Amino acid sequence: MTKVVFGNAQVVLSDKTIKGAVAVEDGVISEINATEQIPAGAVDFDGDVLMPGLVDLHSDHLEKHIMPRAGVYWHALSAAISYDAQVISSGITTMFDSFGLVGEEFDSDRNAALERMISGMQEAADEGLLRADHFMHLRCEIIEPDIVERFSAMKDSPRLKLVSLMDHTPGQRTFPDPAKWKAHQKRRTGASDDALDAIFAARQSARDRFSGSNRRAIAEICREKGIVVTSHDDTTLEEVLEAEELGNSMSEFPTTRLAASEARARNMKVIMGSPNLVRGGSHIGNLSAGECAKLDLLDILASDYIPASLLHAAFRLTGEEFGWSLPRAVATVTSTPAQCVGLHDRGEIAVGKRADILRVRMHSGLPVVRSAWSAGRAVY
Repeated sequence: MTKVVFGNAQVVLSDKTIKGAVAVEDGVISEINATEQIPAGAVDFDGDVLMPGLVDLHSDHLEKHIMPRAGVYWHALSAAISYDAQVISSGITTMFDSFGLVGEEFDSDRNAALERMISGMQEAADEGLLRADHFMHLRCEIIEPDIVERFSAMKDSPRLKLVSLMDHTPGQRTFPDPAKWKAHQKRRTGASDDALDAIFAARQSARDRFSGSNRRAIAEICREKGIVVTSHDDTTLEEVLEAEELGNSMSEFPTTRLAASEARARNMKVIMGSPNLVRGGSHIGNLSAGECAKLDLLDILASDYIPASLLHAAFRLTGEEFGWSLPRAVATVTSTPAQCVGLHDRGEIAVGKRADILRVRMHSGLPVVRSAWSAGRAVY
């Protein structure tokens, strides 16, 4: 049996923080002691925070590694390894890589890169080159005519544990104001007014024809396969009720206070983006994660597009503006997301749990990962 002990640490437990030591045997936490003494042979944390490794349910940051510039596709294995290194250095020991099954109007590069991303991650995993534990989160654009077929081709992947049902039709959800949608796409793509008007009309038509049946079909497949489903960008009561009817257990990135409140009232966990919290608001003007935190409507944070934002956001919740305890804040990025996707073996510093452990020190108000262990193995 292999054993390692960490001492002189501020240990973040589920309900309190203690000064103490944690022992790990064969990748599992075996002992926790409140003590001022440093056990013989222990790794000295020098007073740093010892906390669970982060569990991130949504990151599309792999796209930045596989496509460093528009139309440029990087070596798939190299991209996967580089991405994983950024993930683990951000303190994320369990990552849900978010792959989008989307349309072609603005996302032809993303679609072209999809197979490369999946194959690169699979090769890296098969060769033992990944330091974090990676699962798959499929983001399904339900207005696409062939989305059920595309999803069905991937539904049996052993790494697939989470599906989000998205509808980015302009005029609702993320962009209730079509003018804001048009301004956003102009900044993003440089498309002309005529091109955007044509895309707007086509998406409205596709939503009317396909969204309802596709949403139900994918939700039903997920029920059969035991895959967790989350709604996406809920805005109205009707959208939350639809998500509840389909058995969705989480509401990801609700855009209004009403939607977040109604989701919580129906026992759906509310997921908000950690960049939203760190920046002080949504980059497209939707619901603020900080507002959710103040209203006790925040359950889970996800890094979305900046892995380093996850730890930063959790510690920001402990500041004067929000006043959360450290254990409560840490739960939004560890135990709560883990439990929601059935990973009950991790996300907590507790005897019997998987030893995914971070050493964190504060520098000028910023939490910095100094070391990380995945299942007891030093990985950073």
